Amino acid sequence: MKKELNDLGFTCSYVSNDAEVWIHTQSKAVACILLSEYIPIAVFREIFNTITGIIEGGDFETFIFDKRSLRTFHQPSMEWYYIEWKTEVAKMGVYKHRKLLPDLPWFVKAVEIAKLPLLGKLPNDLKERLDITYCKSIEEALH
Repeated sequence: MKKELNDLGFTCSYVSNDAEVWIHTQSKAVACILLSEYIPIAVFREIFNTITGIIEGGDFETFIFDKRSLRTFHQPSMEWYYIEWKTEVAKMGVYKHRKLLPDLPWFVKAVEIAKLPLLGKLPNDLKERLDITYCKSIEEALH
């Protein structure tokens, strides 16, 4: 993964046991690559609060979220991420969200089911501006 990201022009900005955060300044993108099958919500929030700091300190428009390592769907984490975190980074200009999901049909279905009510909780102006696309690779998400 590191070689692929380096080859695409990303620079590593943060590393923990559960995630790596990479930035691509030319494309104004921040990528979070999850490394664990399950991430407790406190750790998840810590990772995303770090990402918020990175976004605050730069000029970014796109967030790439690679969840392919996950094997557990955690609704409270998804709810916090959708409602609170996306609202916060939207204020900083990040409206494009590119997501890579595990190749697990039940996980994809869980995301589909959980996403609709969460989108309904977002302010209408944010909902209209969000650009969420599911991708198969980091390269696809970048372009």
